[in-house]
Amino acid sequence: MERRRRTAPRLAGLIACAAVPAVLLTACSSGSGSDKGGDSAGSSPSGSASTSGAAGTTAPAVAPAKFHTLPPACTAVTKATVAALVPKVKDAGGTTTKNAAIQDRGGCSWTGNGSDGYQYRWLSVTLQRFASDAQLGSGEDQAKKRYTDQVATLGAAKGLTKSPVAGIGDEATSVAGKATVSQITSQNDTVVIRTGNVLLTVEYNGAGLEGKKNPTASTVVSGADRAAKDAVAAVAAANA
Repeated sequence: MERRRRTAPRLAGLIACAAVPAVLLTACSSGSGSDKGGDSAGSSPSGSASTSGAAGTTAPAVAPAKFHTLPPACTAVTKATVAALVPKVKDAGGTTTKNAAIQDRGGCSWTGNGSDGYQYRWLSVTLQRFASDAQLGSGEDQAKKRYTDQVATLGAAKGLTKSPVAGIGDEATSVAGKATVSQITSQNDTVVIRTGNVLLTVEYNGAGLEGKKNPTASTVVSGADRAAKDAVAAVAAANA
């Protein structure tokens, strides 16, 4: 999903002073993150280890998933981070994205127009957990594939810059740049993170309205990184 298409309803909602709905990028994917196969070591339907075509040859068991649960999405970013990144936030508790399988997917967003009413900020976090499955593979391998696919999709958008981010999760990539909608230009950054078998997506956008200056690119990138670190720590804490 392109960032430009996702930014349009948020900015339009801003001008109308309406809350901006969160959209789960990862929720648009197939249901490979479900618990149909559980987090087992990958047994066949009969309960015995799956075998290869050669008689007497046993296929290696699927590695169990590292993380078995997700934190509530609106607690994945600390209150201090929300207050710092979204001044005068409309709802400090965040707006939860509705999902059918809350154990495997979750999302939350925060929006505000700043203390003067002319500094729009939007922060969101989405989480998706992949369970190990005998047919689909280990949860970590599934998360690696989805990470690669999502980074490629986001990075293909015109005018955005893709760069690796060190020190956040097992691997992370930032896709940053500007988007102009209805003559309003916002500064945006999306950080896609994989930690074990969990995929996280953090988005942070900002725009100055009525002639006010936009936040700098470095401010938006550092803000997104801060929220991403919070989310990675929240996943680890939920499984401690």
